[in-house]
Amino acid sequence: MPQPVIIGIAGGTGSGKTTIADAIIKEIQENITIITQDSYYKSFEQVTLEERHKINFDHPRSFDTDLLLDHLKSLKQRVPIRMPLFDYVTHLRKKETILKNPNKIIILEGILIFDQEDIRNMCDIKIFVDTDADIRILRRISRDMKERGRELESIMNQYLNTVRPMHLEFVEPSKRFADIIIPEGGFNKIGIDMIITKIRDILNKKKISGGGK
Repeated sequence: MPQPVIIGIAGGTGSGKTTIADAIIKEIQENITIITQDSYYKSFEQVTLEERHKINFDHPRSFDTDLLLDHLKSLKQRVPIRMPLFDYVTHLRKKETILKNPNKIIILEGILIFDQEDIRNMCDIKIFVDTDADIRILRRISRDMKERGRELESIMNQYLNTVRPMHLEFVEPSKRFADIIIPEGGFNKIGIDMIITKIRDILNKKKISGGGK
């Protein structure tokens, strides 16, 4: 069997990475494995909850990059993994994990996946979703209030103190490593069509080289 195609989707918070991933799944109509970088936050049991609230979760050091890299290598070799799960309320890694099986296509989604050379080198296609900051912060506010039970003041303070500075220092510069830059995320139909065409081309080449049907 040919090795899976790993598609990296990066971009700032609220840029529309998940929308792009959903569009790929809908159009390609293959079994696709989704890996989220957010699941690989380090666990901070050694500090109090109050101290954990102060951690800069938008800095590359907050991720367990070694574990993510090991898991991507395993999936590339068609070996299943147990992806960790992160609790955004306690800022701790959950005890349970989720089984992720290898498929023809693996989508890796995260804000900082292109900042790490080892991680981005695992990607066959690197996509950066480039969306205006005002749209991204509105989406983040809506998500954090609905899905994570956070207060508006807390979200805004985090955005100003860590999210925005880290975006400018790490996320935005990583755009230069992308193969494809998609402005406005899932609303860019032409960009999505380009991505689908490229994925199908890679799948066909792997099928021929691997002798698969």
